[in-house]
Amino acid sequence: MDVDAPDPAVSPGHDDGSNHHIFKSSLWPYLRGVHPLVLLTAPVIYACAIPFLMLDLAVTLYQAICFPVYGIAKVPRQSYMVFDRGSLAYLNHIEKIGCVYCSYANGLLAYVVEIAARTEQHFCPIKHARRVIRPHSHYANFIPYGDPRAYRKLIDRIAPAPPTDRGA
Repeated sequence: MDVDAPDPAVSPGHDDGSNHHIFKSSLWPYLRGVHPLVLLTAPVIYACAIPFLMLDLAVTLYQAICFPVYGIAKVPRQSYMVFDRGSLAYLNHIEKIGCVYCSYANGLLAYVVEIAARTEQHFCPIKHARRVIRPHSHYANFIPYGDPRAYRKLIDRIAPAPPTDRGA
């Protein structure tokens, strides 16, 4: 399936966009209608952009450096970053910024989960003793908790890091 193709499960209200502009709320009336507490909490929400950017850089560097060493397939960042809602004509500038921010935050966190999942699959593919809420996509293939034979059999098949040439 083409990741850039529109989602076939779009809402029944989806149309060609020719009249979207008539649904756009002007900026000033929009701001006057916003509850004051929403305005006061906005800086807290957007302050999270700084740690998100730092996390994005850290996990991107992490997988770029470490994944090749262990033979783990890299996660394609662009597959998790989808910024299509910012082009909707019925959103005003503030709503577009919010949609772009949420798209980035949720895409980034899904990207981070996939990187962590591939790391866990390589180093510790053991299910937890307790039920995990919303486990990642690789979790179902993990071995049962408390099964040393299955663990040893699986770990012995995982390729270790390539040997270093120490005697040259």
